Amino acid sequence: MADILWVEDQTHWIDRFRPVLEAEAFDQQPTRLTVFRFAAAACQHIRQPGSTPPDLALLDAQMSGDDEAGFSVSRALQRQWPEVPILYLSEYSGTGIEEQAFEQTGARDFIAKHQPNIEQVLCWRIRAVLRGRQPASNDHLEQGPLRIDTRTWEVFWQGRKLMNPSNPQRPLGPTPRKILRYLVEASPRPLTTEQIADHLQADPGRFSWASYRQHIRTLRNAFDQAGGGDGRFMALCQRDQGLVTFGDAGAYCWKPVTEPDLVASS
Repeated sequence: MADILWVEDQTHWIDRFRPVLEAEAFDQQPTRLTVFRFAAAACQHIRQPGSTPPDLALLDAQMSGDDEAGFSVSRALQRQWPEVPILYLSEYSGTGIEEQAFEQTGARDFIAKHQPNIEQVLCWRIRAVLRGRQPASNDHLEQGPLRIDTRTWEVFWQGRKLMNPSNPQRPLGPTPRKILRYLVEASPRPLTTEQIADHLQADPGRFSWASYRQHIRTLRNAFDQAGGGDGRFMALCQRDQGLVTFGDAGAYCWKPVTEPDLVASS
């Protein structure tokens, strides 16, 4: 059964598409559709303990005059269930809203509501995304020599656990580990200070660019320590691999490591 979370505030669109989606057997079984008319209600559902991830999220971008409504749901989804593919069904195709959906929220598709045969087009696009979805590992993220345990948030580099670089007998702090996970999940897209603060649900007024930079410095030192403390990870970062500084906008990104001996040893 395909489980679709749909956020749409206009009744006439719900009445038009609900019977189409519920009748379509995307995986040879009836579709279960959970509809929210308000972005805040959808976010509350996503954050609620015990909620289970849908197979796909279908979001309106602009709701009740708020251009950020759909994006707030997207951010909640990415924090809670980063493996869930996100599609937008919107009246604002070809605008800056569509650009923002792809550039900032990792959307898989942006479907214009006003187009011929929209019902068939919507089903085609959903089926394509569900067909191409890779089974997600529930317990770890892995990229070359990097492995993150998503249950415990422990980080391993070349098989060695990252520890606090100031005191190797103590574990690495939770905030740097969370930041690393968010960067790896967003890779290769960079995340700004504001985006990281949003992921962490931190007060933007207190989580500054200096805070972000300090956590990145801690992570780099922890990686270097796990790799033997020879400065090699720092050199990787300077060669546009690992934890990379992005432009002058206070952003960082994770770039996959391609050094042959490091990849081979992972």
